[in-house]
Amino acid sequence: MKDVPFGPNSRRKSKYAARAVPDEKRATSAMIASLDAEGRDTIAAPFGEALCALASQRDDIVGLSADLSKYTDLHVFAAKYPDRFYQMGMAEQVLISAAAGLAREGFTPWATTYAVFASRRAYDFICMAIAEENLPVKIACALPGLTTGYGPSHQATEDLAIFRGMPNLTIVDPCDALETMQATHALSATPGPAYMRLLRGKVPNVLGEYGYEFKLGRAKLIHDGADVLFISSGFMTMRTIDAAKALKDDGIDCAVLHVPTIKPLDEATIRAEAARTGRLIVTAENHTIIGGLGEAVGASLMRAGVQARFRQIALPDEFLDAGALPTLHDQYGLSVPRITAQVKEWLDE
Repeated sequence: MKDVPFGPNSRRKSKYAARAVPDEKRATSAMIASLDAEGRDTIAAPFGEALCALASQRDDIVGLSADLSKYTDLHVFAAKYPDRFYQMGMAEQVLISAAAGLAREGFTPWATTYAVFASRRAYDFICMAIAEENLPVKIACALPGLTTGYGPSHQATEDLAIFRGMPNLTIVDPCDALETMQATHALSATPGPAYMRLLRGKVPNVLGEYGYEFKLGRAKLIHDGADVLFISSGFMTMRTIDAAKALKDDGIDCAVLHVPTIKPLDEATIRAEAARTGRLIVTAENHTIIGGLGEAVGASLMRAGVQARFRQIALPDEFLDAGALPTLHDQYGLSVPRITAQVKEWLDE
């Protein structure tokens, strides 16, 4: 079965696409846009390239797709290693079951689809066939959170909340192309199952200028600041870095703590940074305000008795609109101007 592209005849096209507001700002082709890449270097298909590099060294690496290899960058791997690529069609439960079977035979499978399909459709199969057996299946899923404008059928705004309660499952939310590549290597070398949120296409390279190196289960202070501590994951770390620069021009000194591993959470580093008195603590995530990084951080601080002013930047607990991605990010508070305005408002409280 061939990959089915988005378009008028696509079976994967969201039934909610008609909900897009038909004004000029939303009536654009930016339904699945490059994430804040303007003025930044980008790397094409970082996940696919990283998997190819691994496969050149390890015969156990195999790739599987649920009819979406082209949209998860697994097509790069499929072209180079066709005998190690499995096209499972539009059947996520079959995808996960096949990956579990390959893992039992000694392979390290990377299964790719969209985050909504893995979290909503295949949850029980991931839990029973992979997580309970602690098999080394790695699940890499594109379009996490609000990274598409195609509406609720494709916006995986609650995937972290769904997966955080699953035992044995490591969860990673990379910031950029560099971290996606590094995390792919790190997870492949780690026993047990993992879920990685995937940025695809031409992905910005943000963390390279900070000499960043991904370490599984560890948070990293990108830069320090005395007034505000951003605790962020995924592409929201791109946004908090930019927001910190903008706020610096207004005399507000911001730190950015990047937390790529959602589970296991680096509670020690988070608590140590949050315990420094006088700073506003702001979590920022591309996920619903329910059950993601923000609530994990808040609960950790409460358990440790760390007292601080605590606020969350996240998506609302609702089904989101469809439309052009830049418009949606601004509408739901994920854009740099909205972040900076919100932080100023909180500091004035």
